[in-house]
Order: sequence, then structure tokens, then C-alpha cells
Amino acid sequence: MFSGAKIALILGDHLVTYLRDDYAHIPFPGHWDLPGGGREGEESPEACVLRETEEEFGLRLPQSRITWKRLYPSMSGEGSFGYFFAAPVTEAEVTTIRFGDEGQHWAMMGHDAFLEHPQAVPALQLRFGEYLAGAPSP
Repeated sequence: MFSGAKIALILGDHLVTYLRDDYAHIPFPGHWDLPGGGREGEESPEACVLRETEEEFGLRLPQSRITWKRLYPSMSGEGSFGYFFAAPVTEAEVTTIRFGDEGQHWAMMGHDAFLEHPQAVPALQLRFGEYLAGAPSP
């Protein structure tokens, strides 16, 4: 059983990130995060992450755009699992982003900047790093 999914939306050497709200009652308050979230009903991992991407950023991407997928222990620590995906986005898509009501703001962040940022979600830094290490050359 999986509990949620996250995705690295990649444009060249940058990715779509957002700064989480700074509320003590949420996980990783004030950290840089990637699109995604919790599973609803019986949706598939792909349906979950694509729904969350649309809700959070207004981006409606086809499942065929996903180029990488891996199962990890859940970041919630509840004994379940979560998926991490990667998908390319276009400049035109990035210009159409409509940031939702979760988080403070979004930004395109360089790969290295995300991997080294002291306020990025640590598990996502590791997952994105693993994606980059195994990703085929362009």
C-alpha cells in the first residue's frame, strides 16, 4: 500500500519547487518541497502525483510524460510506501503555472541548489540525487 507520491518536474538544469507553509503542525514547515502529496481513494501512484501536480501548480500532464519511477519508504514514517517520479516540463508549461493555496510560493531551482539547500526536504534531496545519478545522458 502506498500513501503518496512526489515528482521532480524538470526543465533543463532546474526543477519546479515550492516553499512549504511555516506552520508547526505540518511536516517540514518552511522547507523547499516538490509537487505531490497523499493518495486519495484507490488512485494509482501516477494518478495521485498527476492530480497533486494539477491541484498545486495548475499543470495537467499526461501520464506518458513520466520518465522515472521508484518506490521508497514513506516520508510520513507510518510504515507505508511512497513513489518518487521524474518528468520533463516545457518552458511554455512553466509559464502557465498557477500556484495553489498550499505553500508560500514556488520557484524554479537549480538541481545543485536543491540538492545542497539546507531547507529542502531531506528525503527528496536524496531521491532526486538518486534520480540524477541513474538518469540517462541527454
